[in-house]
Amino acid sequence: MATPIIATPILHHQKNILMVQFEYSKELIKRFSKLPGARWSKTLKSWYLPDTVAYRDQFGVSQKSAVGKAVLQQVDAINKPALKKMEQLLILKNYSDSTRKTYLTEFAQLLYVLKQTPVHSLGYERLRNYFAWCITTNKISPNQLHSRINAIKFYFENILGMDRFTYEIPRPKKPLLLPKVLGEEAVIKLLAAAENTKHKLLLSLCYGMGLRVSEVCALKIVDIDSDRMQVNIVAAKGKKDRYVNLPHSILEDLRSYYISYKPKIFLFEGQYEDKYSIRSAQQVFKKCMQKAAINKSIGIHGLRHSFATHLMENGTDISIIQKMLGHNDIKTTLIYTHVSKKSIAKVESPLDKIKRNSGNNTA
Repeated sequence: MATPIIATPILHHQKNILMVQFEYSKELIKRFSKLPGARWSKTLKSWYLPDTVAYRDQFGVSQKSAVGKAVLQQVDAINKPALKKMEQLLILKNYSDSTRKTYLTEFAQLLYVLKQTPVHSLGYERLRNYFAWCITTNKISPNQLHSRINAIKFYFENILGMDRFTYEIPRPKKPLLLPKVLGEEAVIKLLAAAENTKHKLLLSLCYGMGLRVSEVCALKIVDIDSDRMQVNIVAAKGKKDRYVNLPHSILEDLRSYYISYKPKIFLFEGQYEDKYSIRSAQQVFKKCMQKAAINKSIGIHGLRHSFATHLMENGTDISIIQKMLGHNDIKTTLIYTHVSKKSIAKVESPLDKIKRNSGNNTA
């Protein structure tokens, strides 16, 4: 009897995928893993594929459901004014583009399910049932459910004025995911693998100043003060400015790059003199990782994590690291204590101890 395979369309890390579930079978896993785009998700504890027409046909999935940004176009007319009001208020409150996009998309998921039911008519129990349905049927991750609750909370409390309406709705416990980091030797190999001055400088600044990829792509020439050896990170996450130190070791590379590439506004420019795209920066990192033969599942944000971890291992005060990273809460920075080798490097495994003692006794 053939092993039943169930494919479910869901939104995972802001991407449309087909979550594929089946009973454990070595042969089936072997065949499935060879499909183009097949991946294993630790958070979903399931295999998944890109949500394409071909894969939907192959696994018998019905017509494409509304997920991601597409759902914005499929909200019923009765609830479109609610979506519009939310968009206007997010703009007036000066929320970032990424937050506006996330809130509108997550709120629209609820509106899509409601069809012709006015969203303002929802009571507490129905909203609670909806979130339970998101977990049990839609199988969305804890992180995405937090985003969805935040978006819906924004509508009910900021637009309808129903203060603390969602307060008693339990939130899923987030898994403690430790940041992935590269060792110092791996960072050296990565930078050496960069094909040109531009790519090497981009990666060097991500690591050397602990920048988010969005921050390094948004750097402008006027933000760099080589006299004071500081860089102004403007309107970073949370609309906050901060200063970070410009590494002395990078100054000559920075000058050589400027002479060769002659950027006009942004330090790293794309094809049309606009800022370098985040996607392009991610691809640069990925190619350098492959060229350096570093077999580790980590993205370009790992350079920021590595910066913080290496500072901690070198004895930098945690409050200083917090300021350099631009964290509001020091608890966010303290997660690097779980990654740093400094506190556990001198701890000897009991296995080493008994084997050493056993060897001495034998002698």
